[in-house]
Amino acid sequence: MAHHGNTRRTGHGRADQERTGHDRTRRGRTAVTAGFRGHGRTGTSMRRTLRREAPSTIGLLADERDFAAMRRYRTFAFDDHPTYLRQVEDLLRSLAAQGGHATVALFDPEEYAEFCAESGIAPDSPASRSRFTAEIAASGATVAYTGQRIDDLIPLLIDRAVRRATWEYAAMTLAGLGECTDCGRDVGRAAFDRASHLLSRMLGTAGTGTHHLVCSAPTQSEHLIAVLHAECDAEGPTRLDAAEGAEFATVLAVGIALEKTGGVVLRTSTPGARDRVHGWRLDRGSLVPLTAGEVFNAYCTDADTGDPVAPEPHVDYCAGFDLGVDEPEEHP
Repeated sequence: MAHHGNTRRTGHGRADQERTGHDRTRRGRTAVTAGFRGHGRTGTSMRRTLRREAPSTIGLLADERDFAAMRRYRTFAFDDHPTYLRQVEDLLRSLAAQGGHATVALFDPEEYAEFCAESGIAPDSPASRSRFTAEIAASGATVAYTGQRIDDLIPLLIDRAVRRATWEYAAMTLAGLGECTDCGRDVGRAAFDRASHLLSRMLGTAGTGTHHLVCSAPTQSEHLIAVLHAECDAEGPTRLDAAEGAEFATVLAVGIALEKTGGVVLRTSTPGARDRVHGWRLDRGSLVPLTAGEVFNAYCTDADTGDPVAPEPHVDYCAGFDLGVDEPEEHP
């Protein structure tokens, strides 16, 4: 109020001078604001922009047993698993509606407790759970949320986690085999090279179509299974997921290196034609083609009971084809 009183006492000249100053200040503010257009006009709006671009990760307790294990923590706020899953699904939808990217990781309470003990942090803390979720998202199995129902997302996540655990176990097995006493070469590395070669030959010989491969390789304490999907047409090279390919080759390499019984089955689907099923058995580190009768018996026999199973319609059970003799000659 004192400032306006001074303006009236000094007359129009002083008032005109102040208006000129205000105009310059306003123009200056306008110029500065224009310089920041596209980057948010305020700190709050800029933070909102960054928040939309920051990915989110949810650590999911997929089953009742894991959920029950987390209820011992006072700061874990949920009482029943179905309600918890609905809240997770609502959160994922909310993040997607805001334009954010969200991934889901499998939250294991036992691994969480070990992580907290090793890191020296309190397990009964939201911050600790958040930190663990970030760790498993960086190194574990995750599934990107693309609008799936939670009932559809959970099997995908569990399958991804099982695949990763299988690959890690197989890789550790290969790494622990050491060097060949005859040639000095790393046995695990040689087995992986041979497995990669055999996989390449198999897909190259299978021809066009959608290929579904399953590899079975037992170890002393585990029975490893790897699955691979590949697409091949006449217009380009075979297309497959690089991670799936590495997992498959690693499991096959374990069977080769340990010289255990096991095998590979290849099923090829082509539009307008009957599916073709081929098979091979692992024998002393090599893949030996099965006969058509052996493939039929393997597919049409219940693995648990040994009882016969009716053959699938529109499927031809075929002998495994020769994978060639130009495999790497080094061990194994």
